[in-house]
Amino acid sequence: MSAPAIAELEPQIRAALARVQDPEIRRPITDLDMVKSVDITPDGAVTVGLLLTVAGCPLRDKLQSDIAEAVGAVAGVSSVHVDFGVMSEEQRRDLQSKLRGGSGGEPVIPFAQPGSRTRVYAVASGKGGVGKSSVTVNLAAALADRGLSVGVVDADIYGHSVPRMLGVTDRPTRVEDMIMPPQAHGLKVISIGMFTSGNAAVVWRGPMLHRALTQFLADVYWGDLDVLLLDLPPGTGDMAISIAQLLPTAEILVVTTPQLAAAEVAERAGAISLQTHQRLVGVVENMSWLELPTGERMEVFGAGGGARVAERLSTTIGANVPLLGQIPLDTRVREAGDAGSPVVLSDPGSPAAAALSAVADKLAVRRESLAGRSLGLSPA
Repeated sequence: MSAPAIAELEPQIRAALARVQDPEIRRPITDLDMVKSVDITPDGAVTVGLLLTVAGCPLRDKLQSDIAEAVGAVAGVSSVHVDFGVMSEEQRRDLQSKLRGGSGGEPVIPFAQPGSRTRVYAVASGKGGVGKSSVTVNLAAALADRGLSVGVVDADIYGHSVPRMLGVTDRPTRVEDMIMPPQAHGLKVISIGMFTSGNAAVVWRGPMLHRALTQFLADVYWGDLDVLLLDLPPGTGDMAISIAQLLPTAEILVVTTPQLAAAEVAERAGAISLQTHQRLVGVVENMSWLELPTGERMEVFGAGGGARVAERLSTTIGANVPLLGQIPLDTRVREAGDAGSPVVLSDPGSPAAAALSAVADKLAVRRESLAGRSLGLSPA
């Protein structure tokens, strides 16, 4: 291959590299200044010099295969080799500043900024054991399956279970003081369980919980999300207050079971919106019934709890709070969660998956309205 031919080939190779995205950041490697060099020999062998953010990048193999596929498709290329290097501290700082929009690298919560287009759902429950985390991960997976960019924050610091339910085993990657979240099923995920050793318990007081949530929201690079879901701890404690302070536009989604005891507590979780002035997007009733082989429904936990919560909250708030869906009791939900593959993906035809997908359809629609939001007014 002559020198002019090599000169003509290089722009085509760089154009092919521009179509390769960093698996963590989801932006072209050329935009991130990761491509250090492109060398071409007369016989068409190409060596791409690539700078990783950190030496132990967990997705190095993915980058290598994507680059080999993209560059190998260019006519005239006989082979592709990737020569990996590592960014310097200055290059990482430049990258961090670029990802944060040139704001000097200072962390901010993007979802709390004016003009943010990300819809934030805080999934709450009055008490534990109602399947709140299962509902959260399945709604997130269903929304991502519809082509939306979705993130999940496991804000249940003491009872974190989202990594298990999504099959996330990778650790976050740190770029200076910015955190790249692991991904699974097309979702970006962060949890305190990714920073603890084994199954160690987290024993923290309120201020530490607030700081952890702040880091999850500001220090993690989320990119341009359409939807962010937060799996809250049960009840109306410190984390619910922190969410109201850090994400005042977050919308509350209440999960309950049909039984009266759970429904009464769920009302309290939803009624916190009166004090925080957040919007109540609706109620999801989980474990509504068990479908028997005969086709009959066994109401294991009673009936009517979800409708009761929605009705009582509508009266309390003074606006319609809908019952978004009823999810049947199904062992496949539990099995899929234990296996790290949400049932909406692993068995989309199952009754529970269909019901969860129907709820996701309602949440995927953006409604710019004050309906369901407390205005904080009182009679004179």
